[in-house]
Amino acid sequence: MKLGVISFAHMHAFSYAKALLGIEGVELAGIADPVEERGRKYAEHFETAYYRDYRELLDQGLDGVIVTSENAHHKEHVLAAAAAGVHVLCEKPLSTNVQDAQDMIDACKANGVLLQTAFPVRYNTTVVRAKQMIDDGKLGRILAMKGTNRGRNPGGWFVDPELSGGGAVIDHTVHVADIMRWITGAEVKEVYAEVDHLISEAPIDDSGILTMEFDNGVFATLDCSWSRNKEFPTWGDVTLEIVGSAGTLSVNATSQKLHVYTDESGYRHQAWGDSMDDSLIRDFVDAVSSGAAEASVTGEDGLHALAVAVAAYRSSADKRTIAMSEL
Repeated sequence: MKLGVISFAHMHAFSYAKALLGIEGVELAGIADPVEERGRKYAEHFETAYYRDYRELLDQGLDGVIVTSENAHHKEHVLAAAAAGVHVLCEKPLSTNVQDAQDMIDACKANGVLLQTAFPVRYNTTVVRAKQMIDDGKLGRILAMKGTNRGRNPGGWFVDPELSGGGAVIDHTVHVADIMRWITGAEVKEVYAEVDHLISEAPIDDSGILTMEFDNGVFATLDCSWSRNKEFPTWGDVTLEIVGSAGTLSVNATSQKLHVYTDESGYRHQAWGDSMDDSLIRDFVDAVSSGAAEASVTGEDGLHALAVAVAAYRSSADKRTIAMSEL
């Protein structure tokens, strides 16, 4: 199987490319990057071909491509891959706005190719185990959730709204919004948010607090900020606390620790897992090789998570709750 990578603009590109090398039968057939110095550097590192123009890469008979370009360029690259008949794994957020994301989904469906959104937290061992416990009814009926995704300000194009589509809120809302949707099996109905620029010198949002109501009545909050400085021991965190009618559960996806306390028998459980990026890439490869009808994490999943971030920006600007039906 031949796969390529379009752009090393996003820092996740390196771990994705590295993961490809660990899968038997998969060839990293090339890297395309308009920044020649960067592209050649990583092509040399991974001992593969370099292409300045992504169209040349798509002409190499690829089975799939990983899009890790700047957010604003996702649509262009995904539409080109779809037209070439190449399956796509696209970095989150899927796009910078809802309409572009829908156009990407439609193009991939029209051309019969997979569109998978890169949500690696779905593959985190403790998150997977938490969902299994909830599906098994260990917590009873889910009542409320509290999530965080707090990291460092990445700088570079991430603080250029023309390329990123926004700051911390679009960068960090989508991970946890997706996990909350996945765990509850429900959709966000409305969003209220406070978004601000409080920490860094870059003129873009670095702080956000969201409250969300789901269509099954679950209430949730989310801190999605770039609030971790360079001295913080990890790049940031992804945490989730869930309150159910029969117990509570807390997940730390970074340390990969899971704590569960139920009415049946209070206990504490700790789990350590594998690389979620490796699992994400292997899942995409498996979907392509098996001829799956759709990816396990679809373009629609990416669209729903993106819509929550878009609603948060609108809520903060308008100082009111935004119904998802308004988008």
